Amino acid sequence: MQTAADAGDAATLLAAVPAGRRVALVDPRFVGHVHALRLGLTDPRFAAATIPGALTAQPEARGALLRALHRTAAAVGAGAPVVEPDADPAPEDRTVPGRIAVALEAEGTAVQRPALGSLVATVPTDPEQQAAAEAGLASVDDEAVRLRNAVKAHDGFFTTYCISPYSRYIARWCARRNLTPNQVTTASLITALIAAGSAATGTRGGYVAAGILLLVSFVLDCTDGQLARYSLQYSTMGAWLDATFDRAKEYAYYAGLAIGAVRGGDDVWALALGAMVLQACRHVVDFSFNEANHDAVANTSPTAALSDKLDNVGWTVWVRRMIVLPIGERWAMIAVLTALTTPRIVFYALLIGCSLAACYTTAGRLLRSLTRRASRTDRAAQALADLADSGPLAQGVATVAPGLRGAFTAPAVALLGTLVMIGGALLLPFGSWLTVAAAAVYVVLSGLAVARPLKGALDWLVPPFFRAAEYVTILVLAARSDVPHAVPAAFGLVSAVAYHHYDTVYRIRGGTGAPPQWLVRTIGGHEGRTALVAVLAAVLTHTSGFTTALTALAVAVALVVLVESIRFWVSSSAPAVHDEGELA
Repeated sequence: MQTAADAGDAATLLAAVPAGRRVALVDPRFVGHVHALRLGLTDPRFAAATIPGALTAQPEARGALLRALHRTAAAVGAGAPVVEPDADPAPEDRTVPGRIAVALEAEGTAVQRPALGSLVATVPTDPEQQAAAEAGLASVDDEAVRLRNAVKAHDGFFTTYCISPYSRYIARWCARRNLTPNQVTTASLITALIAAGSAATGTRGGYVAAGILLLVSFVLDCTDGQLARYSLQYSTMGAWLDATFDRAKEYAYYAGLAIGAVRGGDDVWALALGAMVLQACRHVVDFSFNEANHDAVANTSPTAALSDKLDNVGWTVWVRRMIVLPIGERWAMIAVLTALTTPRIVFYALLIGCSLAACYTTAGRLLRSLTRRASRTDRAAQALADLADSGPLAQGVATVAPGLRGAFTAPAVALLGTLVMIGGALLLPFGSWLTVAAAAVYVVLSGLAVARPLKGALDWLVPPFFRAAEYVTILVLAARSDVPHAVPAAFGLVSAVAYHHYDTVYRIRGGTGAPPQWLVRTIGGHEGRTALVAVLAAVLTHTSGFTTALTALAVAVALVVLVESIRFWVSSSAPAVHDEGELA
């Protein structure tokens, strides 16, 4: 820490700091809570941030900071007063850090201004303001604020009232022992894997232990995010782990339940895969709708207005959060039913609950889309195209096909292709080459659906239709094959593909775009994989080769996707975020 005599001296001192370091400017008269400074100066997600009386810049914003500082020094003059009570700007913009923040924004550098709430952060200019600031410091416990803010703002009912009241203190305990969110996330994964192993024993004791361990895993899952917010430890690795481990834990647990059921004489692999498919399709509906409307212009809807009104009625908020069966409620249900009933009942409850939740959320999104008037941007259209995961076959069709006109043409064509593909897999004789013909029709219709930019009111339905077509086709063909272990192999294949689709979502959310095109081409795109599975079913009808082929395809997709995903998320180009993801 060094003290500068004036703005010009500050510029000289900052220029001497090694280029790879974060720097901060704090007015020597600053009065405020330590946590206010922590929020303003230590969050790694933002290139520049400011609170009243303080400013920070990451290495990528250092050049802009120095230019702004030089301009500010020239404006106020070396040694001139840095506070002008009669000036027009807001009080926080009258200090040197505040003026520099304004100058940075004028140059085009985004400056984060964290909400401080009841925390004090000010630069008093007279004894009266000094006394008021000190009184504010004494009246607000910044540690209590820090603990409260560690909890996600919009959690589900179960998490808010059954987990967060104590998990926040576990997060603080971890912070005081220098544990990182990534370590807690890993502990949550390991606990869930042990729970899956317990369920796989197929014994009542194993099921009880699995239910308890699953709840412990969920407590740790909440704790890692609270620890990240409590200590502001956001990282690229953390973003990757947090984005993928929830799915890995849930899918591993489903597999453990299925293995345990088989040991007890009840084969529920198809139910396990069905639950996974339904949950993944639910999520892609959410992802696609949010990306389509992320930056919509003139976004109005009577349905949205009604939802906003209901948000002012407390009990309706909790009911609507519970209806969607978020991860907290879902895992609690799974844990209790595992301990008290059988895997088959667990999966029946999941399928029924998730189906009702999917109907509720999708109906609401449809109503919003049909009743709002919004112009969707090129960014939204590109995000939907990336979420569609079209491979070389569909892209080839889209290149030569004319763009279909009509507000609802794209989702209608995608739905038709989905119905043709799933109907062929479900109704035609297993192994029939007519199923391959249905796959060919699906390829063509998939290409037609994305032949024009996806800017229609319901175009966000295109990716969910494609996910349903691929996942359900794999499930149906494996279940109808009557080949030993085909469904478990299909479970592995869908898991690998779903990981790729979740990875795509979180890259887009991080602002870095979808995975590279070479990766999508290498693993075939949704239509290529779907057609390949149909061909394999026709060529390897009722032979163990079908299971082997599905397993090999699952391993190949998993290897390619994981290697590229790990390379991206541990690289410097990955976004430093802590994504809130699904309601925890």
